[in-house]
Amino acid sequence: MQPPDVVLLGTEWQARALLRAQLIEEGFEVVAVDTWPLMRRHLRPGLKPRLAIVDLQGLPQPEQVLNDLRFLMDPRAVLIVGGMGTVTPAKIQDLGFQVLNRPVTIGSVVAAAQRAIRHSQTPTNPNA
Repeated sequence: MQPPDVVLLGTEWQARALLRAQLIEEGFEVVAVDTWPLMRRHLRPGLKPRLAIVDLQGLPQPEQVLNDLRFLMDPRAVLIVGGMGTVTPAKIQDLGFQVLNRPVTIGSVVAAAQRAIRHSQTPTNPNA
């Protein structure tokens, strides 16, 4: 079983559906879920996606989700869409995650996802 390119967590169905549709249009395999327990199922060893996107808007216990997430995924392979009144952008960056602050467009999230996936595919030179 091949893992998807992207696992997307968003509680608001309309925003989640629009983002998923645009990512699919760009050629990515995407699994979209609306709860953290459902997302965790897709972050098991051997089945991890190339990128995890988490929209904090309306997400219950966002700090706990971020703390759990940093142990399950390489923070460089995680894109967080900040939510007003949730975790501060500075705290998200301190955890090592990439963050997009609201207001955001679907296009800006997709562009950030493309950059993150492209960056994760770039071989690193340990001697550099």
